[in-house]
Amino acid sequence: MASQVATPTSLQTTATSSSTSLSSPALSPSSPGQLSPDDVELLAKLEEQNRLLETDSKSLRSMNGSRRNSGSSLVSSSSASSNLSHLEEDSWILWGRIVNEWEEVRKKKEKQLKDLVRKGIPHHFRAIVWQLLCNAQNLPIKDQYSELLKMTSPCEKLIRRDIARTYPEHEFFKEKDSLGQEVLFNVMKAYSLVDREVGYCQGSAFIVGLLLMQMPEEEAFCVFVKLMQDYRLRELFKPSMAELGLCMYQFENMIQEHLPELHMHFQAQSFHTSMYASSWFLTIFLTSFPLPVATRIFDIFMCEGLEIVFRVGLAILQMNQTELIQLDMEGMLQHFQKIIPHQLDSGPDKVIQAAYQVKYNAKKMKKLEKEYTTIKTKEMEEQVEIKRLRTENRLLKQRIDTLEKESASLADRLIQGQVTRAQEAEENYLIKRELATVKQQSEEASAQLEQAMKAIRQLQQQQQPHAKGAPRYSEESELQLERELVQARLKEAESQCALKEMQDKILDMEKRNMSLPDDTNVARLQEELIGVKLREAEALTGLKELRQQVRDLEEHWQRHLARTAGRWKDSPKKNTLSELQDELMSVRLREAEAQAELRETRQRMLELETQNQIHSNQLRRAELESRSLQERVQTLMVQNKDLHVQLQEIKRRQAEIECKSKEEVMAVRLREADNIAAMAELQQQISELEIQICCLKGQRALVNQPTFDGIHIINHYVGESYQSSDEDGIKDSTLADSQRRSRIRLHPNLRDSDSEEEEDGEELRLSVPHSGNHKSTTV
Repeated sequence: MASQVATPTSLQTTATSSSTSLSSPALSPSSPGQLSPDDVELLAKLEEQNRLLETDSKSLRSMNGSRRNSGSSLVSSSSASSNLSHLEEDSWILWGRIVNEWEEVRKKKEKQLKDLVRKGIPHHFRAIVWQLLCNAQNLPIKDQYSELLKMTSPCEKLIRRDIARTYPEHEFFKEKDSLGQEVLFNVMKAYSLVDREVGYCQGSAFIVGLLLMQMPEEEAFCVFVKLMQDYRLRELFKPSMAELGLCMYQFENMIQEHLPELHMHFQAQSFHTSMYASSWFLTIFLTSFPLPVATRIFDIFMCEGLEIVFRVGLAILQMNQTELIQLDMEGMLQHFQKIIPHQLDSGPDKVIQAAYQVKYNAKKMKKLEKEYTTIKTKEMEEQVEIKRLRTENRLLKQRIDTLEKESASLADRLIQGQVTRAQEAEENYLIKRELATVKQQSEEASAQLEQAMKAIRQLQQQQQPHAKGAPRYSEESELQLERELVQARLKEAESQCALKEMQDKILDMEKRNMSLPDDTNVARLQEELIGVKLREAEALTGLKELRQQVRDLEEHWQRHLARTAGRWKDSPKKNTLSELQDELMSVRLREAEAQAELRETRQRMLELETQNQIHSNQLRRAELESRSLQERVQTLMVQNKDLHVQLQEIKRRQAEIECKSKEEVMAVRLREADNIAAMAELQQQISELEIQICCLKGQRALVNQPTFDGIHIINHYVGESYQSSDEDGIKDSTLADSQRRSRIRLHPNLRDSDSEEEEDGEELRLSVPHSGNHKSTTV
């Protein structure tokens, strides 16, 4: 394989120098519509030179080149020879002019440029021409490449796994962890971070590998981004691969139009288009054809887009139609994988020439695209409808299962209810019988008790006149009567206990009857029973009618046998008449059989109707029970809410009461503290008064002078009111009273006497009343 790498800057410099040094009037640009004779001659020489380069495999070998900007070396090939031939110089001059005057050539000579690209771009110019063809020279995303390499991609494991499978025989990529594999990993990782919807697809690595064979990794990344955006590759590599399906549909229609016999053979062998053509569109023939051929096709793809893939694919099928028609599916797969690539070893010119002889109608391709979108839309709608119907079917099955379970449970409940009702009715009947017997025993015992009481009264009446005399009856008779009386009372107590037990049982039975279905349900069951009996009666009447018809037929049969006994003696006319009668009898028999079958079917229909009605009644009762239960649940929920509200109110009141009680306790404690303080003040005043009294006693010895009659020395001691902070509301009059009462009075009550004994006999009296808080001292 021939692979050569050259940087765009070196190519531009070389092209510029060659164009300036070898420029002449003959090579100046001609008119936009046509090329000069020199240009035509250069084109012919260029065609021949490209053919020689591609066929001479010995002159093409790969070599490692150096990277100037990114620091990593790129793949390049050595020169085809040490000295460039004259043809190579001419091609370099022509493509150098095209590169230098790209905008003018692209606008004015687009057709001639396409012809040149179809004849092949020189490998020295591929890098820059590919960038110019897809407008990837100055993309702003190129500056983000180094930042993207520092980030982490979720597709790194997949990319690492598939790198070894990409060009495994190529020198640049075959060694593990080589420079080629590393730059390929960098470009694929950077794109997976730029376009997270696409991420990484397996076939895209071959396209990136081809770009890395021609240019540095930053420029290869920019060209790959442009290819994905502008050449429909992004839609091809999306996870849904909707664009690949469209390409398969369009390509299959082209085969049907141009190669109908081959298309019919493919359909007969169930050989789908995607089995051999999907790799053509995903990798642009890079995995199917030799690399020089695929590179030439990729040149045209860069200029014209996916149209060349359709053309080349159809040309390959045309070239191999006769061989493919004779093969089965496995043989065709082997032919596509092994034989067709070797057919292109001679070069791509034959295939490209055949490809441009294929009729390609762009309008028809657009029409096929619309048809494919409508078909896919209908398929999506049908899938959605199928999913909806499946879900509905599943839900209906679940509902049927639940209804069957409910009907079975209702039938079981109905049967159990009927059985329990019958059992309880039987128990009720037995209890009533026992109650009747107990009542009878009780009446008999009461009657015996009354008789005994009457006998006792009579005996008492008889004993009254003879009370003073000797006893008429002996003690034994009295004891006997007392025993009979005790037995009668015991029987009466037992009968009353039995009566109570029977009453309790009756109450239990009434409660059980209340829990059983109500009268309306019983009425419905009775109606159902009546309906079943009516249908049974109808069936019996039908059976009787059938029996009557069978009897009539037997009678007719006996008559027929009697008539046919002498048939061999009768004439032919009578024989025909008897045959007709036989046929009539057989028809009647068939009619009777049909009527019997009809009766049976009607009977079955009636049975099914009764079962249906029973089930519907059961469902109705179940619905009523569920409604009643729901109402009861709602009432209980309402009661629960009310109780919850009442509980909250009670808690709030309790909290208020606790707060009030705490406040009252604090007030009581404050009052106690005030009272304690008041008592301490009173004790202090008492101690002061005692001190004053002691002082007065000390002064008594000094009083030797005669007293003054009628003189009263009154010293008022104005006491303080010792009140707590809680007694501030007492009136001022009370305070004044306490002040008047709280004083010390000195009463000199001494008589005129000369004797000192009398004076010594006088004593100082101090009285402290204990009524109230006010203290008064009298001397």
